[in-house]
Amino acid sequence: MPSADRIAGIHAVREALRARSRPIQYLALSHARQDARLRELEQLARESGVAVRRLAPPALERLAGSPRHQGAVAVLAAKARLSVEELLQQTAAPGLLVALDGIEDPHNLGAILRSAAGAGAQGVIVPRRRSAPLGETAARVSAGALEHLAVAETANIVAALEKTAAAGYWSVALDADAPQPYWAHDFRGPTVLVIGAEGAGLHRLVRERCDFAVSIPLAPGPASLNASVAAAVVLFEVVRQRAAAPAR
Repeated sequence: MPSADRIAGIHAVREALRARSRPIQYLALSHARQDARLRELEQLARESGVAVRRLAPPALERLAGSPRHQGAVAVLAAKARLSVEELLQQTAAPGLLVALDGIEDPHNLGAILRSAAGAGAQGVIVPRRRSAPLGETAARVSAGALEHLAVAETANIVAALEKTAAAGYWSVALDADAPQPYWAHDFRGPTVLVIGAEGAGLHRLVRERCDFAVSIPLAPGPASLNASVAAAVVLFEVVRQRAAAPAR
């Protein structure tokens, strides 16, 4: 595991500075830009005691590992990976977790993280293998949401769902072939929403271990939703139900 992560992009860096969820080694800003948004980041950094460096654009691009840095890169301690047991210990009732089964596109991963944080999920469970890295791309696409979510890493999603079940959680698979539409399921209790990769979907053993399965009905035709959009649709149904009535 690397000793440090790099987060690039205005929104992601701003959230890292505001959340202070992990130590920031320094903030690197482009010396070619002097606009208000970079000045805001510099002020936030100095107020937090974070060192600020001004770098030439080529050096900043090398640091970010990508040209899509918007003039700002934060170098910070690596994101902690919890065990599933540790995640459950720090999750408040009624509990909303997201388990990812084979999400290998970092853009999809980042978008799912953004929706999960916006819906109030306390954490995500990711496999050690067959998963996109929680690196610069996922952090940037999440627009800082990664700083507000706990991450549990597991060698086996099925085993992780066994542990969440023992803690009183219901696992709900998002499955295009499930006969029950997502709005017909009661999400008010402790829930793990299980999301598979686009195209391949959930692995068979993961799907069989889930307590329930729901689908998003679509109009006839070839159209389909990618994993991150589908996750957002169902996550905010959880929000709607829980706002309308408390868990029983």
